[in-house]
Amino acid sequence: MKTTRSIAELASPPPEGSVVSIGVFDGVHRGHQAILAANVARARELGAVPTVLTFAGHPKEVLLGRSPRTLTTLEHRLELFRRAGIAHTVVLEFDQRLREVPAEQFVDEILIRGLGARAFVLGFDSKFGRERRGTPALLESLGFDVTVVDKVLAAQRAVSSTAIREAVELGDLAGAAEMLGRDPSVLGVVIHGDALGRQLGFPTANLDLQHELHPPPGVYYGWAGVYEDGKVEHCFGAVANIGFRPTVHGERPERPRIEVHLLDFQGDLYGQAIEFVFLGRLRGEQRFPDLEALKAQIRLDLAVARRKLDEAARR
Repeated sequence: MKTTRSIAELASPPPEGSVVSIGVFDGVHRGHQAILAANVARARELGAVPTVLTFAGHPKEVLLGRSPRTLTTLEHRLELFRRAGIAHTVVLEFDQRLREVPAEQFVDEILIRGLGARAFVLGFDSKFGRERRGTPALLESLGFDVTVVDKVLAAQRAVSSTAIREAVELGDLAGAAEMLGRDPSVLGVVIHGDALGRQLGFPTANLDLQHELHPPPGVYYGWAGVYEDGKVEHCFGAVANIGFRPTVHGERPERPRIEVHLLDFQGDLYGQAIEFVFLGRLRGEQRFPDLEALKAQIRLDLAVARRKLDEAARR
């Protein structure tokens, strides 16, 4: 997938033109997936390039002065776009200048001259440009081919990034998965920790999630995908610990850590990206009397995780 990270890089549109979808797409949930699938299908019909225009930061940071914790960082979204069949993603910084661009100018300078837009596939609530005047109706009035994808429901509730954030924060993995259309996951880069896991005999990869939302503290089992050259090349059964490590820390740290132990893996992962897919929760965070008791519990956690992962693989 080609990624363009500024308007200046849009030197000339592709000769075959583009089918364009616009939005943040945080979480790339079932509603977003319906838009992306319709985009890819329409692009195939027209012989055009399936294209997404998204934003590096959340527009609410500029619009409201604050933004929610994201379900997916930009790099995570880009990977999910690629998996959905999108061939080109344009990433713009949503700043005050972009906010003030009139919708008609946005269409002319970016969507037509930059992308050669031939058609649009948009969500039912899609809006862009100054005062959010860029709507499907406006594009249709300008003569464009516009497909509007209706809201997607889960348990009789509209699927939304806000609803999924609530489910993830509450630890409702099944509810989040129903709305996401896949098991919830986090994507982070492996950074150096204090090597305690290695000292205990269970080395872990410490993930920097860069503001990405995660479930509550506890121990989880799932799959860990190791990225190479921007895509998952290796997948391992894994156990993740999210929390403040009360057995080790006398004083509660400011933020929880997420540490992932890859089953049957040996090697150096520093600097690499790992996506951990949450399949289920093993237990809550606990304080143990000493490190030997912690080691004994970790052995039990790993044994249960292996059994549950075997069951999941057979389903």
